Amino acid sequence: MTSRQSAPDSRFDVLVLAGRRDPNDDLARRAGAPHRVLLDVAGEPMLLRVLRTLRSHPRVARLELCSDSPDLIAAIPELANMLANCDFELIGARDTPSLSVLAALDAHAADPNAGERPLLLTTADHALLDHAMLDFVFERALASPADLLVGLVSERVITGRFPEAKRTYLPLRGARFSGANLFVLMSDDARRVIEFWRRAEHDRKKPWKLVRHFGLGSLALFLAKRLDLRAAFERVSRTIGVRVEALEIPIAEAAVDVDKFEDWMLVNEILSGQEG
Repeated sequence: MTSRQSAPDSRFDVLVLAGRRDPNDDLARRAGAPHRVLLDVAGEPMLLRVLRTLRSHPRVARLELCSDSPDLIAAIPELANMLANCDFELIGARDTPSLSVLAALDAHAADPNAGERPLLLTTADHALLDHAMLDFVFERALASPADLLVGLVSERVITGRFPEAKRTYLPLRGARFSGANLFVLMSDDARRVIEFWRRAEHDRKKPWKLVRHFGLGSLALFLAKRLDLRAAFERVSRTIGVRVEALEIPIAEAAVDVDKFEDWMLVNEILSGQEG
């Protein structure tokens, strides 16, 4: 990456996080998989589907997979072939997602062949990721002056498509939003956001606790539902000292990750319907 003062490469590097927060993963156990990212999704490992989607997109330049279990990855023939063909690079995971991202950024900074492209950050459980989502995110990111963009999907979009889906929502004035596990780092300054995330990530599933990291004033406005989406991200930007913007994605599937057993069932139902 580089400064936003210079024109960015229209291609993107991508980092896929595929580590586990808990080795005793109940979802993987219930689904009969050795690792959550290797859950069977529509007849193939979920991770394989995600990597293939990314690798086949014309705007993806460099693809990296951050994994805590490289031995399990290498044991899947299709993934082993992709690795042997240099379709992606395999790097070791750290103790938390934020530390893994920071380590990857450090490695990029030290690599003379890394280039100065923006970085898309996503997760290996984004089983419904497709080119339409990527096209939307890439186009909006290139047109934005932000240092970092955070993908979000409104509750209205999600429930309009999946009325029974249960998501964690950030309640704001006029609307609620769910994360899409799609983040775009457009400049070197975006690193400061990841460093801030490192201090706050243990509260990621508790919106009011997460907002508390931005100060008591922000917490009070949040609890009173006085902040809309733009105002909330303006406060984020001021607190961290980096321009951070919400990237509102009008695609319900962008908010469906495989975090629970019910999510896994929903993803398989969606994909079975598409293939049917």
